[in-house]
Amino acid sequence: MGSPKALLEYRGETFLDRLIRVFSTVADPVIVVLGYHAATIRPRAHSRAHFVVNPDPDRGQLSSLQTGLAAVPPAAEGFFFSPVDCPAAEPETVARVFEAFARRDPATLLVVPQFQGGHGHPVFAAKPIMEELLALPPTAQARQVVHAHKSQTQYVDVDDPGILADIDDLDAYRRLLTKAQ
Repeated sequence: MGSPKALLEYRGETFLDRLIRVFSTVADPVIVVLGYHAATIRPRAHSRAHFVVNPDPDRGQLSSLQTGLAAVPPAAEGFFFSPVDCPAAEPETVARVFEAFARRDPATLLVVPQFQGGHGHPVFAAKPIMEELLALPPTAQARQVVHAHKSQTQYVDVDDPGILADIDDLDAYRRLLTKAQ
């Protein structure tokens, strides 16, 4: 796409700066995991976040998630997670997911936004999920843990198609920009 996804523009901000801004309203610290292009992305990113670098991004998304989780403060009761290529969730949606987690039944381990039946990002997870994700072997995927806890997942209906945006290629990016106009 000609640029690292984190630096793509959306509504006047880079994907990364938008995510930092949106999560900063409910989370402290906001932890950003950099991998490929870290030396290019970090100087251009907003400073309100705590940056960590995945030492082996070739291992994939799980290794980045595990790198970020290792930086979560021990006292945290939970954490949001979202890939940088899912930049379109509205601030109100992030706040609703956060509030649902705060008011959840203690047996609920995950809070997931849903729009018209589709599940998206960001996901909020309780501390036991962090421990399970950190224990996964390099060949596993985070979705294995998420799917294993479907019965302990609360889905929050939101009026935000942005939770479903996943920018994996130039066509998806063009569609995102068109919808934003």
